[in-house]
Amino acid sequence: MNFDIASAALWAFPLLLAVVLHEWAHGYTAYRFGDPTAASLGRLSLNPIVHIDPIGTIAMPLFLLVSGAPFLFGYAKPVPIGWQNLRNPARDMVYVAAAGPAMNLVLAVVSAIIFGLLARVASPEALAAGANGAGGGFAIAGPLAAMAWRSVLINVVLAVFNLLPIPPLDGGRVAVGLLPHNLAEPLARLEPFGFVIVFGLLMTGVLGTVMGPVIHLVLGVLGILM
Repeated sequence: MNFDIASAALWAFPLLLAVVLHEWAHGYTAYRFGDPTAASLGRLSLNPIVHIDPIGTIAMPLFLLVSGAPFLFGYAKPVPIGWQNLRNPARDMVYVAAAGPAMNLVLAVVSAIIFGLLARVASPEALAAGANGAGGGFAIAGPLAAMAWRSVLINVVLAVFNLLPIPPLDGGRVAVGLLPHNLAEPLARLEPFGFVIVFGLLMTGVLGTVMGPVIHLVLGVLGILM
């Protein structure tokens, strides 16, 4: 993938939307269950500026774009959650943790529907131009379809990654909340080392082996809508 401004824009907007709404979903769900922490700190907002992380939202996606990665990945600044404010902390944290990946799956479904609709009205030439970041005016359906397709991919990858049962990823916190105490406690103790474990799995290729089939399965299901 050659780096240029048009191509970057097709990736950047859906990525920003995916990570911002992911974090907003965490904060909003916590708020509904009694925790006002995110709201009191101004983080219960759709303003992307308050959610931007210099590394995860800017540097990492930019590096992936410049290096020619086949898709983008990134993250926003985590929304602060005061678990002690939740009405039922053990139960409610499961919902709070699951809200982020659930939002990404909703965005993937919506994006797949939008892509399917645009693919039916845009000409093959417009779609081809849009895939490369070209087109404008009457050819706007092409770039929009290309952006919707990228949104599907980004959101599916984010959802699957965050559902890995490794704390502090969302899937790890869901697992801690659902597992019996004798299994949940040792899993929770892994949280300080969670990202080291994830990095090790990435470097050894295990992460791709685990995530790849799940990502392709979800994309296959969404293909029905596309």
